[in-house]
Formats: sequence, structure tokens, C-alpha cells
Amino acid sequence: MIELLKSIGFGLAVILPLANPLITVAVFLGISEDMSYARRQQESKMAALYVFIIMLVAYYGGQLVMHTFGISIPGLRITGGLIVAFIGFKMLFPQEPVHESNEAKCKSKELEQARGSSIAFVPLAMPTTAGPGTIAVIISTATTMNMNSGFPEWVLLVSPPITFALVSLLLWICLKGSGVIMRRLGHSGIEAISRLMGFLLVAMGVQFVINGGAELLAR
Repeated sequence: MIELLKSIGFGLAVILPLANPLITVAVFLGISEDMSYARRQQESKMAALYVFIIMLVAYYGGQLVMHTFGISIPGLRITGGLIVAFIGFKMLFPQEPVHESNEAKCKSKELEQARGSSIAFVPLAMPTTAGPGTIAVIISTATTMNMNSGFPEWVLLVSPPITFALVSLLLWICLKGSGVIMRRLGHSGIEAISRLMGFLLVAMGVQFVINGGAELLAR
């Protein structure tokens, strides 16, 4: 059980800075102003479900994609590290509010034209929560854990779905209480947390690049 908790804790520590539910809350509030309370709750549930599915597919199907296209593990680490570092720099030095991103603007226009349009998959689930950086890190982590993790086999089988479910649950809770969170933290509070997460992502991205480069040199 301790090994399982360690594995889940490791997964959360890796994924949460990238997923960053508070950023999704800011996007959600920015483009759902005209929605009813019931509609917001429905979109929150669907967004959490989509994030869970995306992460599962990335974890279990990512290695198949790598083998199909001949992508090496060091190459994936370096690419993922560059993406994560780029996302981190954007969070550290934002040029526009998160709810004014291209994805949010496009979805806002779509909502104006079609009131029944959903925001759960785009932009809440992808790319805001489970974007390219999150997917790249999940695939890289899956490969590493399967090859040399030190965890028992049953832990590697059970912990990923639990980890993804916890991330999705946290996202749903944050979206469900988005109004309260925004009132308590305010835009400045969310921005401060976002910049802290951005710093962590830059550090993680650089470390991924270093690890990938070291693996290439060791070959």
C-alpha cells in the first residue's frame, strides 16, 4: 500500500503543475458568463471526464504511437521538456490573460453563434488541462515507469488510473466551486499561483532535456 501511495504521489507531483486546475478555472469563468448554473455544472463534469479519458489514452496508447513513428525515448524526453519549458515560460511571463487565449476566443465566438456549443472538451480539457505538455510527460513517465521504476507490477497497473481519476476529481471540484475560488483568490492570486507553477514547469522541462541528452550521449 505504501508503494501505491508513493506512485500516486509521484504522478500527482508530475501532472498537477502541468494540468493546473486553477488556470482552467480562470478560462472557465471567462467564457461561461452567460451559462446557467445547471449548464456550468454539466460542463464541469464533462470536462473532468474528458481529461480522465485523454490521460488514460496517453498513458496506455502513447508507447504504441512512439513505436509506430519510430520516436525514441530520449527524443520524447527532449521534445516533451522543450514543450513543458515553453509552457512554463508563458505562465511566468504571460502576454495575455488566460481567458483571452486563442482557444478561449474561438470558443467564445462559437458560443455566441451556437448557444448549445460545449466548452468541456475544447478549451477546458484540451489544451488547457490535458494539453501537449501534459500528454508528452505522461507518455515519457509511462515509458520510464514500465522500464525501470522500482515499483511492483501491480502498482504500475493500479496507480495510473487512480492518479488520473484524482486529477480529474480535483478539476471537477475546482470548476464546480469556480466562483468561490475566484472570489477568494482573485485574478491576482490565480496569476501568482500560475507564475509559481510556471517556474516549476521551466525547471521540469530543463531537467527533461538534460535527462534526454544524457541518455543520447550514453548510447
